[in-house]
Amino acid sequence: MKTERGLSRKLGRELLLQAIYISLAVIVSVYVAARLMESVLIEQAIEQEADYYWAREAARPGSALPDTKNLTAYRNDMGDGVPLNLRDLPPGFHSQDEPRKTLTFVSEHNGERLYLVFETGQVGELVTLFGVIPLALALIVIYLSLYSAYRISRRAVSPIEYLAQQVKTINPADPDASVFELVPSKDTDNEIRVLAEALQDLATRVNDFTERERRFTRDASHELRTPLTVIKMAVDRLLKDERLDENSEQTLLRIRNSSEDMERLTMAFLLMARESDEGLLKDWVSVNEIIEAEVERLRIISPDREIAIEVQTPVHLLVRAPEKVLESVIGNLLRNAYAYTDNGQVTVRIEEQAVTIEDTGPGMAPGDVEKVFQPYYRNRRQRGGFGVGLTIVKRLSDRFHWPIEVDSEVGRGTRVTVRFPAADSRIS
Repeated sequence: MKTERGLSRKLGRELLLQAIYISLAVIVSVYVAARLMESVLIEQAIEQEADYYWAREAARPGSALPDTKNLTAYRNDMGDGVPLNLRDLPPGFHSQDEPRKTLTFVSEHNGERLYLVFETGQVGELVTLFGVIPLALALIVIYLSLYSAYRISRRAVSPIEYLAQQVKTINPADPDASVFELVPSKDTDNEIRVLAEALQDLATRVNDFTERERRFTRDASHELRTPLTVIKMAVDRLLKDERLDENSEQTLLRIRNSSEDMERLTMAFLLMARESDEGLLKDWVSVNEIIEAEVERLRIISPDREIAIEVQTPVHLLVRAPEKVLESVIGNLLRNAYAYTDNGQVTVRIEEQAVTIEDTGPGMAPGDVEKVFQPYYRNRRQRGGFGVGLTIVKRLSDRFHWPIEVDSEVGRGTRVTVRFPAADSRIS
């Protein structure tokens, strides 16, 4: 995969997003607090200054006007009077940016007005300065905390990433349990140890299972073939007896044919029992020769059936695969088509990268077509067998990536196509 997402990467991305969100929240909070302090607190201080002046004026008329570095007061009948730009201002607060940034408060008391002009520029700079310092400190603490959390979390998930990588690279056919051993560390969590031990146990059990499967396949291959060979040899000896009547000879031929079918079925089961394709000899196999041999076998098995088998070979098809696998797939399909045909013929066409087997049998309804590859499924037209032939074909074709297409119509017959994408074909 090109876009892998590990736990550490995902965790780092989430912590980074949290850092961004928290930083935005802190910046907005500090900005709002600074603006509130600059407006609300200053306005309250100026109002209190005006109230204090009127109280002092009532106690001692003619008291001096407030005059500090940032605050200047004006009255009509005192000093130089009120500047022209302030005279028309109504009571309340008024902000001005020219010629300098000021906040003017007009206070009215007993028909007289007091004009307090406050220099807000310097105060604004101080507010911003003292807002930036705590903001920077808060962000530093946040970033350090998140970085520390990331380092701790990464150390916590790194064993999981290691185990996941080992699972990804392990060979399913021969898993090595030792790859899941973790270096002893006091920082390793109990859950990680449990997971590593479980993976080790699983790999060990898979190894034991694989070895049992190999032994069974080897022993079964020998033990099952031996009695079948003995049966065929005994039948061959009996068939040479000239004293046999026709009925006895037909019975022996059926026994021989059944033993051959049993041998092929046993071989197919052993092939499917293998967990992998290791040990199966692959070579370029001639599909034409396999079809020719299977057709000849059908004619020998059923010499009395008047069913024509037409083989169309416009190309010579070669498939790289185990020969027994190819024999099982094509043989089962051909025998199935032959068994279902009462009148007419079976047509086998060898094409480029495909083999099509078509019969003129009773055909199948759409519902039967969908179930035809299910184990032990037998419709009302089934003749003989145990309903596993097409199941074997499906499992082997899926294993070797040979797509199968089935097209059937009631009363007109069935057409089955097996495709071999990696096959090589030559014009016959």
